[in-house]
Amino acid sequence: MRRAPYYIRIAALAVGAALAAAPAFAFSRVKDLVEVQGIRDNMLVGYGLVVGLNGTGDSLKNAPFTQQSIQTMLERLGTNTRGQTMQTKNVAAVMVTANLPAFAGAGSRIDVSVSAMGDAKNLQAALCW
Repeated sequence: MRRAPYYIRIAALAVGAALAAAPAFAFSRVKDLVEVQGIRDNMLVGYGLVVGLNGTGDSLKNAPFTQQSIQTMLERLGTNTRGQTMQTKNVAAVMVTANLPAFAGAGSRIDVSVSAMGDAKNLQAALCW
């Protein structure tokens, strides 16, 4: 068997020594090291009904859209309420807003604001629908 030339053996020895003396590399995620241009938070806006207000909800006089929303919701659930007079004292129409961070993953907690759109007096102890 023929031996490799002397200069190739020296080069291989030098490369091996350099690799052995190299510091260990720490692994980092790219998103931890850079800021990608164009990535931003997303503003979420929604409309909903809050139920279970115990008499402090919207009145039909000042917030007719509450009754319209209730009728639409009930129709989607299979109940026809058109032409019926409703009492909305226990329901309020609300605007829901939130700020979703750019890299939020599934299960991330976010702060949500719920604001009455009609003349509801109190939204405490209610269920958002």
